[in-house]
Amino acid sequence: MKIIIRNLSRSTTEAEVRNLFEAFGEVTSCDLVMDKQTGGSKGFGFVEMSNVKSAKFAIKNLNDKTIANSRIRVKVAEEK
Repeated sequence: MKIIIRNLSRSTTEAEVRNLFEAFGEVTSCDLVMDKQTGGSKGFGFVEMSNVKSAKFAIKNLNDKTIANSRIRVKVAEEK
């Protein structure tokens, strides 16, 4: 299941996001969206988890949680 994480602090790293979600199950991919001009984080990213039940549990527990002074929003990513 693909999950979108919004409102991340610009200082939050991909490794930190991966660690957050690995507490709930196997993470198959983790990608922060980076600004091409500055090379810094745009403040959102995507995580994919292999187990749907674990992914839903992670969403429930991490949505509205404060990480690095930012209240993150976590939900199922919409397909394009």
